[in-house]
Amino acid sequence: MIRKAQLGDAEALAALSGQLGYPATAVLMRERLALILPSADHAVFVAEVQGRVVAWTHVLKVLHLESGLCAEIAGLVVDEAHRGEGLGAELVRRAIDWTRSQGLAVLQVRSRAERLRTHQFYLRLGFTQTKVQHLFELRQPD
Repeated sequence: MIRKAQLGDAEALAALSGQLGYPATAVLMRERLALILPSADHAVFVAEVQGRVVAWTHVLKVLHLESGLCAEIAGLVVDEAHRGEGLGAELVRRAIDWTRSQGLAVLQVRSRAERLRTHQFYLRLGFTQTKVQHLFELRQPD
């Protein structure tokens, strides 16, 4: 079953984020969800199997001065034990539906260069690779 995320999903979403390579505590995830869930510019969907959250996706509106407004899948993760069951594709379809409901024509997703299986997943779902880029970060000291 696919549904919108709730604050009570924070622990499951945090555990799944760790599988994606972005460790987070349940407290931190709950704080993030508290900011994201009320926003009309964001949507978080979860997939449940037997009442347990086993996957999530986060889609949001992004406005770029140079290219305009689009939607972007900011994150998608399926529990390792449930990969290959179609849950990721269902979540992407829900993100596509949300994008259309927002009146947006473009849905983008960024994927790390080494995630070749993920690239094939998105290509199978009809996405096209439009560019390759590098990410540069500047982190402020604590």
